[in-house]
Amino acid sequence: MNTTQKHLSISDIADDILLLKNGGAALVLQVSAVNFGLLSDREQIAIIGSFAQILNSLSFSIQILIHSERLNITSYLELLNKAQKAQTNPLLSQMITEYKQFIQNTIKENEVLDKNFYIVIPLFSLELGLSVSRTALEQKIKTVLLPRRDQITRQLARVGLKATRLTKQKLIEVFYNIYNGVVTEKTTDQTVNPQDLVVRLKKAEPVVPTSQPIQTAAADDTPIVTQRAKTHPFVVEELNETT
Repeated sequence: MNTTQKHLSISDIADDILLLKNGGAALVLQVSAVNFGLLSDREQIAIIGSFAQILNSLSFSIQILIHSERLNITSYLELLNKAQKAQTNPLLSQMITEYKQFIQNTIKENEVLDKNFYIVIPLFSLELGLSVSRTALEQKIKTVLLPRRDQITRQLARVGLKATRLTKQKLIEVFYNIYNGVVTEKTTDQTVNPQDLVVRLKKAEPVVPTSQPIQTAAADDTPIVTQRAKTHPFVVEELNETT
């Protein structure tokens, strides 16, 4: 009986590193995303230039993988229902209703996808050479892959991206979802409290006018202040009569 494992090129996972059937290995990093479209032109040019420098600085090959998963947002709609029931402001309750209707229409017209970004650092069997035992092979793999992982992580941090090494359990889940096409659901166990939905307006603080005293060179010409304006910082002054 044929199984999925026969079609996989992975023989085992040891210390969060993929061991391949052809004698090679690979290390997988999950990378955060950046909303490139919301950046200014100068920021976009800076990111493109930094990413080009990353690619030019590498002395080894990498693989960039984008995995899209169908997303089930039923729990998110339930959270909106709870928020609507807990909302005491009629206007905000109507706004939540319209937003929920917008989400439902969007789901009907478009397929909601969740994208994950990965960088795979492969290590070919020719780079490893001959090893007398599996323990020596795994140690040699770590010696080569871990410095490469650290270099990629540092370079991506310059662009504002965070790279996280996938653990064994996470690798199993990723490959299971890839080959089985599981629809993931973003669970939200948040409880909605009515006091959290109250709109609080800050009281306007009164503006206190400030005025600096007028400095004069001679003491005899010092102005006498008789009245201060209550609504503006102007000062009414009365000057001494000169003969």
